Parts: sequence; C-alpha cells; structure tokens
Amino acid sequence: MPVLVLMRHGESLWNLENRFTGSIDVPLTARGRSEAAKAALKCSGLKFDIAYCSTLSRAQDTAALFLEELGSDPPLISEPSLIEKNYGILQGLNKDLVRAEYGDEVYNLWHRSYDIGPPGGESLYELGLRVNPFFKQVVSEDLRLGKNVLLVAHGNVIRSLVMLVEKLNPLEVEKIEVGTADPLKYILDENFEATADSGKHCFALCNRGQN
Repeated sequence: MPVLVLMRHGESLWNLENRFTGSIDVPLTARGRSEAAKAALKCSGLKFDIAYCSTLSRAQDTAALFLEELGSDPPLISEPSLIEKNYGILQGLNKDLVRAEYGDEVYNLWHRSYDIGPPGGESLYELGLRVNPFFKQVVSEDLRLGKNVLLVAHGNVIRSLVMLVEKLNPLEVEKIEVGTADPLKYILDENFEATADSGKHCFALCNRGQN
C-alpha cells in the first residue's frame, strides 16, 4: 500500500523570534536544520518515489536534509501552490504584540479559524483553494500509481491537507497543531483512505480515537 508523509519545515528564524512568517522566505535556524535531519529517524527504512515541497527555502532545505539523512533520493519538486498562507498585515509582526493589541478573540480568529483570515491575507479555506487541487490532481495520481510520496510545506498547508485526507470538519481542523519537522505518516488502503495503522505521527487520527 502506498505511503504518504506530510511534514512541516523545521524551525525558522521567525519561528524562533515568535513572528508571523506566512509567505515571506525566512531561513531555517541551526535547530531547524537539526530537526529536519532527526525527523528521518521517525521514517527509518522508508523510501520515497517522489517528493514535493514549497518553493520557500525553509521547506526546500527541510526536505533535502530529511531525505539525505534517510538515504532516499527521489525527485524533489518545488511547487508554488504549497507556499504558506499569506498573513497580510501581520507578516513579520511579533505574535505576542499582535495578541496584546487586538485581543485573544481576534488573534485566534485570524490565526486559527477556518474561514476568517487576517486583513490582506488568506483564511485556511482560501489556502485550500490552491493547495487541494494540486493534491487531488498530482499527489493523488502518484499514490494511485503505488508511489510513496513525501510532501514538505508549512503549518497551515499541512493543516489543510490533514483536513482533506482525514475528512475533518472546520471545527476539528481549528484544533490541529502541527509541530516543526514532525512527519505524519499515512498508510492508504485500496480506496486511498488513511488506515487505522497509519502510525502515531498521524495526530488527528489518534485524537479521534482511530489508532
């Protein structure tokens, strides 16, 4: 059965500084590079036939370091539709300062909700309008051909794809937390549904009592 691994990039400089990064190209920290390499231990022995990543350097470098450590050398394709959601006026701002200025309720709506985005930016729903077609048209075809696929992107991109793969509703996806460089491994059945033995890194399935 084909395997799909979804993974957020390792810690970036603006993650470290607690800033909204969004679609800005910010590099990995030394810790982020180490996280990417260590993530291979969670997929030991797994070989990928193809890999996709965002065009932003933090995702590209995470994917390359992970695959190098794993000893797997598939084609690594950069895909523009996998760029993190645009945070609009919040990009580059410190999260604590934004929370202090606008309050917890507005902060959480802009940062976590499904259909409300920050001013000038994207909601998770709008992000899905560009991410999901790529997954359905390209990644799903790879999986149908029996290929093992790695996809490395950003927190909200991974949330959107978890929502799609696990058929979560908007309220469920708001609760999803995506750690840096923490691979989520899905084993797909004959109907290309995530199986109950997809593994402990498939956090949403675990949280819903399916593993």
